[in-house]
Amino acid sequence: MKEDLVTEILDKLMNGELSEYYVSKQEFMDFRKVLVRRKDFKHFRGIGQRGGDVLYQYLKEPRS
Repeated sequence: MKEDLVTEILDKLMNGELSEYYVSKQEFMDFRKVLVRRKDFKHFRGIGQRGGDVLYQYLKEPRS
């Protein structure tokens, strides 16, 4: 997964254009590498799914 695409997806989650985004097990590490470098990292919530996939959502309040 390209870094530009991940950044675009994360920005859309932050702006409310997307309510959630589903990341497959195969794309998870590439997606996470970009996510953890963001200043608003704590606003993203990843919900693990059966099989290793993750559903990401953006929270208005950062998680602790």
